[in-house]
Amino acid sequence: MRMRLWLAAAIVAMVPLLPAEARPRWTEAQAKAWYDRQPWLVGANYTPASAINQLEMWQAETWAPQRIDRELGLAQGIGMNTMRVFLHDQLWTQDPDGFRRRIDAFLTIAKAHGIRPLFVLFDSCWDPNPKLGPQHPPIPGVHNSGWVQGPGMAGLRDRANWPTYRAYVQGVIGAFKDDPRVLGWDLWNEPDNGADQYPGQEGKEPLVRAMLAQVFNWARAADPSQPLTSGVWQGDDWTPDGKASAMDRLQLSQSDVITFHDYSWPETFERRVKQLLPYHRPILCTEYMARGNGSTFDGSLPIAKRYNVAMMNWGFVDGKTQTRLPWDSWKRPYVLDEPTIWFHEVFRRDGTPYRAAETDLIRRLSAAPKGVVPVVR
Repeated sequence: MRMRLWLAAAIVAMVPLLPAEARPRWTEAQAKAWYDRQPWLVGANYTPASAINQLEMWQAETWAPQRIDRELGLAQGIGMNTMRVFLHDQLWTQDPDGFRRRIDAFLTIAKAHGIRPLFVLFDSCWDPNPKLGPQHPPIPGVHNSGWVQGPGMAGLRDRANWPTYRAYVQGVIGAFKDDPRVLGWDLWNEPDNGADQYPGQEGKEPLVRAMLAQVFNWARAADPSQPLTSGVWQGDDWTPDGKASAMDRLQLSQSDVITFHDYSWPETFERRVKQLLPYHRPILCTEYMARGNGSTFDGSLPIAKRYNVAMMNWGFVDGKTQTRLPWDSWKRPYVLDEPTIWFHEVFRRDGTPYRAAETDLIRRLSAAPKGVVPVVR
């Protein structure tokens, strides 16, 4: 225990000096002013095709800048100007200087392609037992078979780890808090996701909720010039006077800008947007597009453009995450047969579009002025 506390104190000591008090949540006017300076934001959730998860993307042994450069070039070519990119606390704890250098290198590559990423710090989805080092190969026929949570359940259960997580949050944000190459900070992805495919996660949601409240405070103490957020994704009513869950209320009340996920039909997508309009803050959809679930580019993107909602679909280039396969592959792996249509992803491994009509639509909408949906002929 003494050694653990010493290590936590040593890690905290590495964090740059920060303001004594956390900055307040942005006002509606501040959030609007920030959003008014942005183009219509459109992009994807990005992991290089060579990585099965966020650890494999960022670890020194599997870091692939040339591939990243090539794939972000594909994004630039269809008019994308942002990417949502996942980080991980264990990468910081293992090698903060190296991790910081690779983030900086990623930002340099992204800037060359006109892309400003939204970085995700923590994630409650998929495997609750993340481990550094070589990652296992993809499970044949299974969607996202190697993605990992951060922090893992073991770390989440012990509050003695909080100084380490604080060091990670403030170390990463503090290093890039005034960097114009960074769009913003998504503090926790789907914090109340049960990841029910994996046992041993009893009592997880209250632990995450307690820590997320602290993460917002830690992040604000870093005084970033970019917005902070955490996106809502489940439940039927996100309106200010609705029946949102305790986690949803925390996310919506603490976020500088509002973010959400929707993998439903266009009618549901538009209803979600209307539920969030009364917050009078910019709205960013940070996950959508699951073709077999009714969420498509041609269904949701024009609606988003009309409401000036930023859009980041799940998946980009088909690769080791295998998210071209649907969610039900966890129960019935697609080993001998491919799904009738791809679930996620925009490009095939060779860089050709899965559907040229989709990439043409993204390019056409991104080129039009804010709020303008060009006529499709």
